[in-house]
Amino acid sequence: MHAVSPKLVPWLADLNQRNAALIANGYLPTAISAREGLAGMTFLQVQPGPPLAWVNDELIPGPGYTVPVRIYHPAPTEERAVIVFLHGGGHMAGGVSVYDPVCRRLAAATGQVVVSAEYRLAPENPYPAGLNDGHTVARGVWAALERRQLPYRHELTLIGDSGGGALCASISTLAQFDPALRISNQVLIYPSLDYTLSLPSIQENAEGYLLHSSRVSWYFDNYFQHSENRRDASPLHAPFIERLPRTLIVSAGFDPLRDEAIAYQARLQQAGIVCERLHFDDMVHAFLNLENLVADECAAVYRRIAGFLQGD
Repeated sequence: MHAVSPKLVPWLADLNQRNAALIANGYLPTAISAREGLAGMTFLQVQPGPPLAWVNDELIPGPGYTVPVRIYHPAPTEERAVIVFLHGGGHMAGGVSVYDPVCRRLAAATGQVVVSAEYRLAPENPYPAGLNDGHTVARGVWAALERRQLPYRHELTLIGDSGGGALCASISTLAQFDPALRISNQVLIYPSLDYTLSLPSIQENAEGYLLHSSRVSWYFDNYFQHSENRRDASPLHAPFIERLPRTLIVSAGFDPLRDEAIAYQARLQQAGIVCERLHFDDMVHAFLNLENLVADECAAVYRRIAGFLQGD
């Protein structure tokens, strides 16, 4: 039977009750509440990440904006492949500090260098600011590592969850036509891939499972402020050619975005791209940020990412 994990049911019931009370008292969603909500949930539900040999902040200059990043190097005397991490938060929330535990776990699990980007957020910085910043980091990561005199192997993976997954997939689309940007792998964790919100799971999982479809629409209205064609901006509807990287997708059964992951996998496979999907039928969106409740599932995600990047 298709049902939410019992490990999540009490937490979701409490969350839904608190949200209903907020709405009854005149709650108005703002960037403040979006950012505080994601940061607070992650702080409560994700333990600090493991210590690593070298962690420091750096700046990567780009056209019109210099992007702050945090570099996690698990073995700073050894050449390791590189991950650029783009956090989730609906293009409006999240940040390097919020996702510090996740990036530490990724670096420890994979043994690779992780570079986490503090890209600009809507509504202050609407589309395509965050995408441009992610692209800047993907192109400029090698120079940043060289400035810090950190050894690396010239092999790049993009990893992102939710809205960060959208940015990763969009950058991979751009890289198809940019010979100077070579992306070996992408890992998309319950990604947002269809800005038109036209697939069935948007309605099927519209309410009650942490991420509400109405909230997704609100995120996108804040992100796209100038009548952009949202279909053209969607990674799901972009051109697919053989230069797209091999891809691992993590999906959740009770996620409004679930069907986007399924459709994207199908398109990749039709284009001849290696694609694997790790599906958790009883999970909700953002379950990596609920690690205290679903530790085994989170461990399985990190374990599979590590195996995928090792070529298993």
